[in-house]
Amino acid sequence: MRKRILCISDTHSGHHTGLTTPEFENPRDKSKLGQMRREQWREFNKAVAKHGPYDMAFHLGDCVDGKGKRSGGVEQITTSMDGQTDMAVAVCDHIRLYGKRGFKWYGVSGTPYHISADGDDWDDIMSNRAGFESFSQHEWIDVNGCVFDLKHKIGSSSIPHGRHTAAARARIQNILWGERQPRAQVFLRGHVHYHSYCGGADWLAMTMPALQGWTKYGAAQCEGTIDWGFVVFDVDDKGRWDWHAETQVLKTHNAKAVIA
Repeated sequence: MRKRILCISDTHSGHHTGLTTPEFENPRDKSKLGQMRREQWREFNKAVAKHGPYDMAFHLGDCVDGKGKRSGGVEQITTSMDGQTDMAVAVCDHIRLYGKRGFKWYGVSGTPYHISADGDDWDDIMSNRAGFESFSQHEWIDVNGCVFDLKHKIGSSSIPHGRHTAAARARIQNILWGERQPRAQVFLRGHVHYHSYCGGADWLAMTMPALQGWTKYGAAQCEGTIDWGFVVFDVDDKGRWDWHAETQVLKTHNAKAVIA
């Protein structure tokens, strides 16, 4: 039977531009960041509904943003990790509304800076609260004979034509591990917040678009583009896959020049 999979990454709940469900919104917040959050949720919810229903979903990590120590916590809706985890669980619970009977969540943990800077693994806590079927640092999910290799962290590149290298290397590492790892066909990674992909006749490797918008720290300290959205996979009963990237450039993600 054909299976449909929703794949999301880097939701960064708890950040001012993280993916945030309406119950955690302050309706009196008219700031640019508040407008960005609400547009992100509106467009995400619309797109998820359009492509559903789903048999399962994959989360590629960084479900919460953490205490924001690099920016002094000024970019956080809340610095309470318990509160951020509740926000991340709400996102996962909402996605379940678009799941078929027997819908299941699978996922991997994110970077320590975001999820475990205080000594607790909040991605792991989130996965328990949200009822994930399986969750660890590295997962292999067999869907109708097509094995998905899931991991969060991957090397980035400042040059566009170098962005495929790290994703392709994940496939080579899988081959080198031989019988000690399940042989995979599709390799999914998060972390870098841009969507890039490469592959061959019998394999596909990609970095996932993120579901967090622009950040003050990122604008000040980083170069390079980001991609916002998610990916949907279909796997038929013979293990053949097809996929679609649902990426958007939202109105609130566009910069404007100051008129002098």
